This record gives sequence, structure tokens and C-alpha cells, in this order.
Amino acid sequence: MLVMSQDKVVISIGGSILIPDEDDAVYIGRLAKMLREAAQHVQLAVVCGGGKIARYYATTGRALGGSEEQLDLLGIGATRLNASLLALALGDVSSTVIPLTAEAAAAQAAPGHIVVMGGTAPGHTTDAVATMLARALHADRVVNATSVDAVYSADPRTHPEAVRYNRLTIRQLGELVYKDHGAGKSSVFDPLGVQIAEQERIDIQMVDGRNLTELKNAVLNQPFHGTYISSLRAA
Repeated sequence: MLVMSQDKVVISIGGSILIPDEDDAVYIGRLAKMLREAAQHVQLAVVCGGGKIARYYATTGRALGGSEEQLDLLGIGATRLNASLLALALGDVSSTVIPLTAEAAAAQAAPGHIVVMGGTAPGHTTDAVATMLARALHADRVVNATSVDAVYSADPRTHPEAVRYNRLTIRQLGELVYKDHGAGKSSVFDPLGVQIAEQERIDIQMVDGRNLTELKNAVLNQPFHGTYISSLRAA
């Protein structure tokens, strides 16, 4: 059964998911089609990452002597470029005017309209921005579309022994984020995003962003192959 229309969902989609290594237009077209269908049942907002475009500018900017803040600003520009591309694919259910803050994005939100944005300020990852937007929207959950299919105890691509988690509490996710890495060093989810999600009681769902069937299931709060992170202290 589909969820009720008043559910509000923020999707954080990594740049490497949005812009794959090949057939970018095909994937983005299919993603846009899925989002348009999902927007008939939930109110959607999407935060786009920078991916390979952001990495290119960061690498080139660093070689040219750019400061970390300047490199962050280049990366933010890439996220907004990616957001513009997705908004273009969405057509009349979105706007090609990309909001620059979570508050501006929340002001654009409306049932049937898909708000799309990128990064906001140096030091804030798009995962953190997604939780900021969820806070501003009073959203029910954040769906994190990643390059892996769930949360693991370590990167499964380099640690085949890593434990896969189907369900966690937000506290447990926080422990994974900080364990042996320190603030900001884990790729699981941004520490600031975890903090906001815990404070605001926002659930997080981790899912393989290239699997559009599973991504749609997560967006609609149906059973999905991934990790459900409950904002409650006990799962």
C-alpha cells in the first residue's frame, strides 16, 4: 500500500549516482521518470551531490593553489550544476531556478512539485544539507541514494568481511560514523547530518541509488533492500 500524500521525503543523491560513468542521460531520464511517479504519492525534495565533476574541479583547483574554502565553493558549483540537469529532466514538476539554501528550497516546496537543490556553504556536505532541508520541511525521512546497497561496518568494496546492517538506530549510525575515523572522516553519512537527524527525529534510509526499483520503494516507505535508520533511541 502506498503512503499518504502528506508524507514529506528528502532524497540525498550522490553525484557519482546521478552522473554514472556512462549513459548519463539514460539514467537521469529514468530517475526523473521514477521521481515524477513517486511525487504523486509523497512530497519530494532532492539534494544532488557533485560526484566526478566536483572532484575534477577540486583536483584542478588544488593544483592551481586554491584554498580549501575556494575548493569547497567549486564543489558547491558542481552540485548546483548537477541539480540543474536533474531539474531539466524533471520538466514541469520542477524549476530550473535552483535554490541556494535549505530555507529557500523549503519555501518552494509544494505537493506535486519536486524541489531540487545542490550544496549551500563551505563545510556542509550534501548529506548534511539534506537533513537541514528535512528539518526546514518537517520531513518524515531522508533517503540516502548511495553507491552501496546498505550501511556496512566498513567499506564492503575494500573489506569483504564487513557486516551488513538491515536496521540501525540513529545512535548506532552515529557510532559507526565516528568509530576509528573522527569527525567528518567516514563515508557512511555526514556527522552533522546524523546530529541533525537525531535532534529532529528524522529517519534515514540507505539504499543503492542505481537500483531505481529499490530507491522508489524506499521513497514510498515500502519494504526495500537497504538499511533503515530509526531516529528513535531503540529500533
